[in-house]
Amino acid sequence: MNLPSYDWLARGEFLNRADDLARLEEWWEGDDRNALALYGRRRVGKSWLLRAFAHGKPALVLVADQGALTRQLSRFADALEPHLGLRPDLPDLPALFRVLYRLAARERALVAVDEFPYLLPSTARARREVLSGVQAAMEEERDASRLKLVLCGSHIAQMRGLLAEESPLRGRLTPLATAPLSYTEARPFLAAEEGAQRRIERFAVAGGMAMYLGELGRGGSLRAAVCGSVLDRRGPLFNDPREILEEEFRQPGVYFSLLEELAAGERGMDDLTSALRTPHSALGPYLSELVRMQLVRKLTPLTARRDLRYRLTDDFLRFWFRFVFPHQESLRSGLDPGDHYDAEIAPVLAEHVAPVYERLCRRWARRNLGTRATTVGPWWGRSLDRLRAAGERGGEEVDVVGAARSRVTVVGECKWTSGRMTVKVLGDLERFKIPALRQAGARFAAGGPEILLFSKSGFKDSLVAQAAARDDVRLVDLDELERGLI
Repeated sequence: MNLPSYDWLARGEFLNRADDLARLEEWWEGDDRNALALYGRRRVGKSWLLRAFAHGKPALVLVADQGALTRQLSRFADALEPHLGLRPDLPDLPALFRVLYRLAARERALVAVDEFPYLLPSTARARREVLSGVQAAMEEERDASRLKLVLCGSHIAQMRGLLAEESPLRGRLTPLATAPLSYTEARPFLAAEEGAQRRIERFAVAGGMAMYLGELGRGGSLRAAVCGSVLDRRGPLFNDPREILEEEFRQPGVYFSLLEELAAGERGMDDLTSALRTPHSALGPYLSELVRMQLVRKLTPLTARRDLRYRLTDDFLRFWFRFVFPHQESLRSGLDPGDHYDAEIAPVLAEHVAPVYERLCRRWARRNLGTRATTVGPWWGRSLDRLRAAGERGGEEVDVVGAARSRVTVVGECKWTSGRMTVKVLGDLERFKIPALRQAGARFAAGGPEILLFSKSGFKDSLVAQAAARDDVRLVDLDELERGLI
């Protein structure tokens, strides 16, 4: 029996994800008989992506939850009965796979199992046993079926485990990771009339997760959106990060403390162990798990392998752990969201936005400099030895460093400040920061690097005049930055 055409009523509200949809359509039209393993963090938009893809196709979407497997299989049997003409017997997960493959014995059909890891046992041994049964069902049924099967999940470690070498499903799944939206991809969520500065501020608060962008991207001022959706104890995002992460962690206390510390900025291991008063050996496994979950990223300075730092990858989580998590009890107890925003957030909002702006500047450099900078990243390290010995400067940071063929070709500074950039920024870059890079062992292209200066608020006339007189200095304002990201 053919599946009916899937009709998703919210299809008109779906924004972007054009590349992911194109990859899914390619898989749908192709000869790949493997199931597709679609995974990504919660709130990234996987479920909407699945339904947008299924819209108009002969398709069925089954959604797993945290209930008992027997109850879920019974619910799936109820959903399959109208399409099979009888209620299938589903004693276990391999039986479900056999029925799904036989559903498409004659005509091509799409079946998606959303939150698939909820159907698996919690212990590794039991999980392997069940997956071995699923593997056997796939081997027996797959080649005689026209089924296109998608297994979707938010628990990244478990989904990656399905693809691992030791997994029984190794070689039988085609992976597709769903990443948070970039600024360019998020633009449809951001009000066009606000201007580049306001759009970047909204993106820096909402991050790249589709749900958060949907709540915070448009509709009144950023202040109103944050107060209504995030700071109000009845708002949809007031407790959302806590609820999601408590599902992921058995002992959330240390994880939450780490995330709160990283919400204030990038940190090295020594900084974290000092703040949490926990030794490296005890903290390491927690950080490794956060990295595996793609909540935290390891960073090293470009052209160097040492001086490791950790960064919280999701900007909404960074916002929430800094401005909401420590104040939830006060907000629950009657602290006015507007007062909290005006006192705790507005004065330091620029500080929160600045790291996002710097990442956008690096992305602009990578997209617009072509072969001149095939790798782009930040750099930090020691100041010149003579300055450190004199106690004048301790360390240096360069926001943008671009390299090609192991030679530094580009350096840049980014300023998310209310005042126009001055010639001092250029002077400090040339007197202190580029020499520190050389001292650290960086090799430069012949003729020295091109200098990029990015500024939120424009440039002083004296700096504009200096840049106009030189071929190696380029000034990039907000409008040019945004145009170069599209």
